This record gives sequence, structure tokens and C-alpha cells, in this order.
Amino acid sequence: MGDLAKLVDELSSLTVLEAAELSKLLESKWGVSAAAPVTVAAAPAAGGAAAPAAPAEEQTEFTVILAKAGDKKINVIKEIRTITGLGLKEAKDLVEGAPKTVKEGVNKDEAAKIRKVLEEQGATVEVK
Repeated sequence: MGDLAKLVDELSSLTVLEAAELSKLLESKWGVSAAAPVTVAAAPAAGGAAAPAAPAEEQTEFTVILAKAGDKKINVIKEIRTITGLGLKEAKDLVEGAPKTVKEGVNKDEAAKIRKVLEEQGATVEVK
């Protein structure tokens, strides 16, 4: 245990640049990316056949995609502006360029809220 405490102290004294370099070295040494250790750590704990299902159950970030604008394109543009904070031209381009990503990395409740608001205006929305 004493060695682990010493290691924690040493890691705590690293600068941000040193920590980033350490991360890159560990990724190349172990053949993983920064996002993979979470999945790798969860798989042995879940065991056998349950492991592939675990990431789907644990999804916390969603992407909301506007598939089609629908008939009320102006109303959809207004809602896109409210949701994203985009200007009129950018929101119009997003709606006319559907399918396009509206918002990434949102929680389940926010994704459902965005979907509901856009679908009320006649848009077709996907949440991934």
C-alpha cells in the first residue's frame, strides 16, 4: 500500500502537459484509448454474456438529430434557434440540410425534451 500512496503523490505533482503525455504513453503501451478503460473495466465485472448489453444500459449522453424538417419549417427553425442558440442563417441552414445533428452530449431528459419540442412542430427527430 505504501507504494500506491507514493505513486498517487507522484501523479498528483504532474503538470497538465506531463499528465497528457503520460496518458498518451499509457494508451500506446496498453493499446487502448482514453474512453476505452471504462468499457474494459466494466466488462469483467459484468461477466460473460451480459457484458455487451452493459454499455447500452449505461448510456448517459445522447445525440439529437433532425431527420426531416416537416411542413412547418419556419417553426422548426425557431425552435432550433432556441435550442442551440444559433443565428437565423445557421439555424435555417441546419434545418434545410437535414439530416443534421442538433445537439450532442445531452442527457436523456434533455434529449427527450428537444425531441418533443421539435416533433410538436412537425419535424422528424432521431435520438442516438
